[in-house]
Amino acid sequence: MAKNILITGATGTVGRLLSEKLAAAGVKARALVRSREKGEPLERLGLELALGDLDKPETLKPALEGIEKVFILTSPDPRQAELQSNLVRAALEAGVRHLVKLSVIGIGSGLEKTSLGRLHLKTEEEIERSGIAYTHLRPNGFMQNTFTHAATIKSQGVFYSPFSESKESCIDARDVAAVAVSALTEEGHEGKAYELTGPESLSYDEMARELSAALGREIRYVEIPVEAARSAMTGAGMQAWLVDALVELYYFYKDGGAAHVTGHVRQITGQEPITFAQFARDYRQVFE
Repeated sequence: MAKNILITGATGTVGRLLSEKLAAAGVKARALVRSREKGEPLERLGLELALGDLDKPETLKPALEGIEKVFILTSPDPRQAELQSNLVRAALEAGVRHLVKLSVIGIGSGLEKTSLGRLHLKTEEEIERSGIAYTHLRPNGFMQNTFTHAATIKSQGVFYSPFSESKESCIDARDVAAVAVSALTEEGHEGKAYELTGPESLSYDEMARELSAALGREIRYVEIPVEAARSAMTGAGMQAWLVDALVELYYFYKDGGAAHVTGHVRQITGQEPITFAQFARDYRQVFE
């Protein structure tokens, strides 16, 4: 089993789940964090901490010392490609053997025409040019993104979004983390790009029915205009560039770009992907 793995984005949703799974499997891993305080929960899991910042390339060399594989994940940022490029170049200099990048579904089928898609594609292309073995993980939207609707689901029994006709084969972040573990610890994933989806493609109305069943009360979906969604995101303090990028994604979903289902989760992990119904039951306390 592969050892000496560096995880970036380890304090986020997928990164934390990946860290937990690696620690549970006894795999030696190191987390790149900007402060020891943020990294304390990871250290308690048994991960080694490396203090560093992708915006400060000089901090990456010590973080990569002795590392064989790197999991590349950063928070949404208009400079994402630049920041991840710093890591790719540092990994090449450090002799890293394998890069596993968390990308996004739809690269090569239209998403690369959007701002978020272009950012991911730029890094994918740089990784491939580097000559380092790579695996691109391209997940659909996470089921956990539903947590952003928790407040209105609790208070009104309603969640809001544009385009009622949209369908999405969203994936549980736990499945994304499980695939990442396989890519980082097993042979045979080099040179591959995996589109990761849940087991079914659901509309917002169908998601509302699954939430209703899990919570034991009626949850409804209400369609709103795109501009109303834009105003809500802006009002919540979201940066303008990210609001624009998410609106682009709404149209990608509307046109069916994220509706297809793949079998990669089952193929790679040997387990059936988690259904939205199971997700709703497992996280019901978030919405109660």
